[in-house]
Amino acid sequence: MNKSIKKFTNKQPLADRLRPRILGDFFGQEKIIGRNTFLKRAIMNDSVPSMILWGPPGSGKTTLAHIIAHKTKADFVQLSAVASGKKDLMEVVSKAKTRSQQENKKTILFIDEIHRWNKAQQDALLPSVERGVITLIGATTENPSFEVNSALVSRARVFVLKKLSNIEIAGILRKTLIKLEKTGEKVQIKKEATAAIADLSNGDARMALNTLEACIESSRKTKKEITKTDVKEVLQKTHILYDKNGEEHYNIISALHKSLRGGDAHASVYWLARMLEGGEDPVYIARRLVRFAAEDVGLADNHALILSNAVFDACKKIGYPECNVHLSQCVIYLAKTKKSILAYDAYKEAKKDIERHGNLDVPLQIRNAPTGLMKNLGYGKGYKYTPKEDSSEQQYLPDKLKDKRYF
Repeated sequence: MNKSIKKFTNKQPLADRLRPRILGDFFGQEKIIGRNTFLKRAIMNDSVPSMILWGPPGSGKTTLAHIIAHKTKADFVQLSAVASGKKDLMEVVSKAKTRSQQENKKTILFIDEIHRWNKAQQDALLPSVERGVITLIGATTENPSFEVNSALVSRARVFVLKKLSNIEIAGILRKTLIKLEKTGEKVQIKKEATAAIADLSNGDARMALNTLEACIESSRKTKKEITKTDVKEVLQKTHILYDKNGEEHYNIISALHKSLRGGDAHASVYWLARMLEGGEDPVYIARRLVRFAAEDVGLADNHALILSNAVFDACKKIGYPECNVHLSQCVIYLAKTKKSILAYDAYKEAKKDIERHGNLDVPLQIRNAPTGLMKNLGYGKGYKYTPKEDSSEQQYLPDKLKDKRYF
């Protein structure tokens, strides 16, 4: 086993020091690691394939990798995509080849935050994974479809880890407290405090354990039982999962858009608050609402576009947090008002005709004729000036589309 997996010391964070080393101590993720699952059998049989572990922070990706590290007879090497690059990878591959040839021993390479490697770095992995020189375990919080080389994804099993529930987080905290007590460190903590940590950790086990550790450090000074109030003082505010550049950003803006379209004002306000409290730029949200007002509300309520544009202007003028009420007013209005995609569909149909027919000629009668030559060529000839005469029969579309109707 590679020396990169070191024995934990008391100086290390609680989450690392008491990290589970066997599957029996692993909590949550029953769908992928529960009884009779493929991954559990693979770990128990020491036959893990190349895989991508995709899930939110604190869902157990690194812990699973460490469990595999302690279970496998293969050499286990760990790299962080943040602090390593192609040179480090080539060194691992070279040693893996030697190990395979001389000792007939496999190498498992765990790359944490693999999405942070660029395309060239990820491409360098392909030959070694394909030939079986190394077995890859990549961990990522980002959607592999977008952030990991598609060829690499096709050569690995993707396991999706879900956000842990409050019950699962509470279970992890209880196990941790039992482990601490066995090492001689009994922690006095109220049940409601444990429940508060679970509730405020947002499904992130590491955050929960870090919070517990901070509470323990604080209680050592006061020598008092940890309470719910102590937990809130440590956390200050609920930590919200919202990656402005990642998949969650697109998930939540999609949720807002679809809630507006579906007429659910309550859900719309919730998703708006999720974005704002997570640090999203209010101008970005306002820009999307201006688009929604034309695309989804459209001609059913022309005032929606006026309101959305006014809110967009307000967001730029006064900023956050003052503009949150403007945005709330706007999303409630957009959710509750009538919807029409007539303008949206009309434009799409016109675009199709342009792609299908190319640059069709403008009818002569509606062409501009600023010069004598153009007049002689028939530009503007026969044009009927609507304010003064009946132009109802006048042709405005090109000849090939003269009878076309877009709505």
